[in-house]
Amino acid sequence: MHIAPHDNLNRAIIDREDPLVPLVYLNIVKLKPGETFTSHVPGYETCIVPATGTVDVTTDGQDFRAIGKRRLNVWDGDPEGVYVPSGAPATITCTAETEVFIAGARFADYRPAFAVREVDLVQYGSDDTKTHRKIKHILGQKYHDRVGRLLVSELYTVGAGGWSGFPSHKHDTNRLPLETRHDEVYNFRFNPPHGSGLQMLQREEGKVGDAYHLMDRSTVAIDKGYHPCCVLPGSEMYYFTILGGLTQRPLVQYFQPEHANQIETIPGIKDMIAKFK
Repeated sequence: MHIAPHDNLNRAIIDREDPLVPLVYLNIVKLKPGETFTSHVPGYETCIVPATGTVDVTTDGQDFRAIGKRRLNVWDGDPEGVYVPSGAPATITCTAETEVFIAGARFADYRPAFAVREVDLVQYGSDDTKTHRKIKHILGQKYHDRVGRLLVSELYTVGAGGWSGFPSHKHDTNRLPLETRHDEVYNFRFNPPHGSGLQMLQREEGKVGDAYHLMDRSTVAIDKGYHPCCVLPGSEMYYFTILGGLTQRPLVQYFQPEHANQIETIPGIKDMIAKFK
């Protein structure tokens, strides 16, 4: 499903128990200095990540100060964030004009809050294979033991133009060791902002799928099927990525058999796959 860019008025874009992707949650909150917003998502652990600007976050009896270093856009430095325990309220106070991603995954148990000040960086692919990509894991392998079901990352195309999420893969069925059920949501940004891309979604094996025109601030919710995406030449693409697992946090992707052999041709892709844990 594609959700066109719009002013969500600080209300959830993908809410709790969404009928398509019930395992994940997304809100985008815009605040001016001195303004506050309380995030409370019962039954979901969340992560507060400024796209731009700086915030203070109070949750779980702790105060996390000066979260967020970027000013211009999501290309202006590395992200920071705060992990919020399942169902715990979190008060966000803006100290420098901000746009904040609130990412969530359904999870019932308690994990203590903590600040994310460093990301786990992975770069893979190549210009020759049209798959050059950089990933900044906010809640990735580094914090595996401190989080329940939630995976949060920022993905960037390297250079202008190319493919992401290729070889085509899916993660909609629990059938270990081949695959796990993880719902997924993306929010896209383009540099320059008038850039655009394409999200493919093949829901059924061997049948024609759907394609969505991506614009700056498009949101895509993926419940099932193979889902590569691409950016037009002349543009850089970014997408904020939320994954929520049904029974476990580590993601096991199933690569479309017709394209799976290309895993052996894309430099560094095996390291990338291993980081989604």
